[in-house]
Amino acid sequence: MVNLWRAIRFTVVFAILLGALYPLAVSGIGNLLFPYQAKGSMVQLNGQTVGSKLIAQQVTAPGLFHPRPSAVDYAANGSGGSNLGPTNPALVKEVQQNLQVVEKQDPGTPPSKIPPDMVESSASGLDPDISVQDALIQIPRIAKATGLSQAYLKSIVNGNAQGPALGIWGNTVVNVMQLNVAIEQRLRK
Repeated sequence: MVNLWRAIRFTVVFAILLGALYPLAVSGIGNLLFPYQAKGSMVQLNGQTVGSKLIAQQVTAPGLFHPRPSAVDYAANGSGGSNLGPTNPALVKEVQQNLQVVEKQDPGTPPSKIPPDMVESSASGLDPDISVQDALIQIPRIAKATGLSQAYLKSIVNGNAQGPALGIWGNTVVNVMQLNVAIEQRLRK
C-alpha cells in the first residue's frame, strides 16, 4: 500500500512539473527571447496580418509570386506530402499537370529549365520557400501584370535570397511571402 501512495504522489508531482510548469517556463522564455518566432512569424502589411513567413499560402494572382504546388491545398491543419513514389503514375500525372500550368502562366520557358520545385509539391505541402530559379522564371509574368520593372523584381529576389543552411545543406531559396509583401508595398507607393 505504501508503494501505491508513493507512485500516486510521484505521478501527481511530475504531472504538475512536466505537464504544466515546464511548458509554461519554456513558452515564457521563448516569448521573452524570441517574440516574433514564438508568435508564429506573422507578417504585417500596413498594420494588418497577411500570413506567416513559415507557411505557404495559395496565390493565383498573376502579379504575385506563386509558391510550390501543395498536396494538401495549403491547409496547415493537415500538412503532408502526397507520399507518391517516383514511379507512381499518379505522381507523373500530377507533375505533368503542374508543368502545363507553369507553361501556361510563364510561357517561353523550356521544360528542361523549369526547376523541380515549380512542379513538385513539398513534403509538408506548406513549404514557404521557392528556388531562386523558380522566382526568376516568374518575373516576366509579374512585370507584365504589375508594370514593375524586371530589374526591380530581380533585385527583390536577390535581396531576399537565403543561402544553404550552414552554407552546405540545401539550395538558395527565397520566401514567397517576403517577395509578395515587397511587391505590394511597392505598388502602394
